[in-house]
Amino acid sequence: MSKLENSPIRNILVHSGRESGKNGRLVNPPIEIGSTILFDTLAAFETARDRRYESGNVYYGRYGTPASFHLEQLMCELEGAHGCTIVSSGVAAITLALLGATKSGDHVLVADHVYGNTRSFCDQVLSRTGVEIEYYDPLAGEAIEGKFRDNTTVVMFEAPGSGTFEFPDIQGIAKAARRKGVITILDGTWATPIFCRPLSLGVDVVVHSGSKYIGGHSDGMIGFIACTEKTHMPIRKTVMAVGDKPGAQEVHLALRGLRTLDLRMRRVHDAGIEVATWLRNRPEVVKVLHPVFDDCPGHDYWRRDFSGAAGLFGVVFKPTTDDKLRHFVDSLQMFGIGVSWGGFESLVLPVKPLRTATSWSEKGPLVRFNIGFEDTASLIDDLERALPLL
Repeated sequence: MSKLENSPIRNILVHSGRESGKNGRLVNPPIEIGSTILFDTLAAFETARDRRYESGNVYYGRYGTPASFHLEQLMCELEGAHGCTIVSSGVAAITLALLGATKSGDHVLVADHVYGNTRSFCDQVLSRTGVEIEYYDPLAGEAIEGKFRDNTTVVMFEAPGSGTFEFPDIQGIAKAARRKGVITILDGTWATPIFCRPLSLGVDVVVHSGSKYIGGHSDGMIGFIACTEKTHMPIRKTVMAVGDKPGAQEVHLALRGLRTLDLRMRRVHDAGIEVATWLRNRPEVVKVLHPVFDDCPGHDYWRRDFSGAAGLFGVVFKPTTDDKLRHFVDSLQMFGIGVSWGGFESLVLPVKPLRTATSWSEKGPLVRFNIGFEDTASLIDDLERALPLL
């Protein structure tokens, strides 16, 4: 048993995933670059080869290094997972988790509000393997059981939805899936383990884009797949068979970023609410899609299952022209324009929801905001200056 088991998450963030009990050790594990691992005897090599899927067993660089195993250990403790596999990006985490949990002939249910790349993979790649994809209302909750077939094997969903921020009933979906032996895969990037640990709510697999809050500095591309005992090895073997792995520098950046994750998440929680509350009272705004507000779909599920909110939310503005929307976005000085989020900088990006099982009825433009670590008064001043342009 780890000395950090059942320890407060802040202690795990600081002390787990690095060396202990050795004088003269580095605070941060060094960047480890290597492919070939040498052994003194053939027997030692064969032992390592036979254990190549085990985290902590050094066999060949693609299967992991001491530094990457440190990172997997840390994420396991944060998520309360049986095992964690690190991959090259958040998209890789999503796609490889789905590949590892499905086979030809399966029926997979996917929430209608998922990240665009998740939908693209399901429609363009997973479907070609003989897997049938069906999209469902993300707020279905336990009633999703009515969509299960004899060959339904996976439910893929997000908390919250990408761009539109509906919060699903995680416990209800997980409960229905467990009754039928269906695996649940949840994208937990938005909340991180600081604000929610989905495995404790009954979810089987949690995926993260580590380029968001975990890395925290908009520089490292890495993904995480945290699993229960039942789901871990099939997915890990799929990752190894595909040959995906993060670079040594990305492992280092993620380990570094995790040390301050709790502090950063609590900062963006406060800053995000402050800016979102101000926007809510603006005449240009129809609706702010932020879970702390009771009119955000799934607010009660967020309040029940989460201990905080990220700094990412959506705003529906009153109908306007495309030129005016572009002028508004371009005129913002404190908000960068770019994909991704979760770094130290504030971002803005118009988004267009794609729905096939449900409908998106809002008439005005939807704009996503990521609130970073700038002075919130300065962010509000910037918005106040630009909003009349809409």
